[in-house]
Amino acid sequence: MKILSCNSNRPLGEAIAAYLKVPLLPVSFHRFAEGEVSVNIQESVRGQDIFVIQPTSSPTNDTLMELLVTLDAVKRGAARLVTAVIPYYGYGGQDRKTSPRGPISAKLVANLLTVAGANHILAVDWHSAQIQGFFDIPTDTLTLASLFCQDIQARYGQGAVVVVSPDVGGMVRARVVAEHSVRDWNCLNFEINYGAFSYTSKTKVILKQSCRRLRGCLAVHYSFEKILFLPKFMHLFTVCEKRI
Repeated sequence: MKILSCNSNRPLGEAIAAYLKVPLLPVSFHRFAEGEVSVNIQESVRGQDIFVIQPTSSPTNDTLMELLVTLDAVKRGAARLVTAVIPYYGYGGQDRKTSPRGPISAKLVANLLTVAGANHILAVDWHSAQIQGFFDIPTDTLTLASLFCQDIQARYGQGAVVVVSPDVGGMVRARVVAEHSVRDWNCLNFEINYGAFSYTSKTKVILKQSCRRLRGCLAVHYSFEKILFLPKFMHLFTVCEKRI
């Protein structure tokens, strides 16, 4: 088994390698004047099981292309099994047609990863569970609900807290977190009152309308983008909160 970390979240790759006591595969990345990325794996991967770690977070197009090129390089190096470890799945929000002639970009990305050479996908908390069905190769999902629950209980105890989802796709995850970390979460009725919130580009919670049942509560939202998905790095989670 060998671990290869791309550039989107290099500290995450180093932390995983250190925990497993396995050195990272030496690899160099080069960008041409046109902006194209080139990958050179500096050690044989023939017959090996390779784990390629790359969250496809912002800038999504660059990190996704870097992952695809790396998967292709590993495949052409005759690796036995290639697993793409994707803590943040870019384009995951585009998992259905929202207009008559719109794309399903999450499916397109699944096709690209498969053609590039991935034999197995390991992801963290898909935007929606249906994305797993876009793949014709095995997928495994890790969930961070237990870590979020622990952090909410440590920060706020059993105070009045409402868990907020930025969109409909996150409602299932929000329900799981609220169910295990917020006292009397059913009384908050956050699904019905979902329209009381909107998000700016900086994910600040904004109260759009009077919502008597939520008044005095603390709205909590956790950002998933470009964070280290390990308990020891829990303090790096982006937490957005606002007293209602």
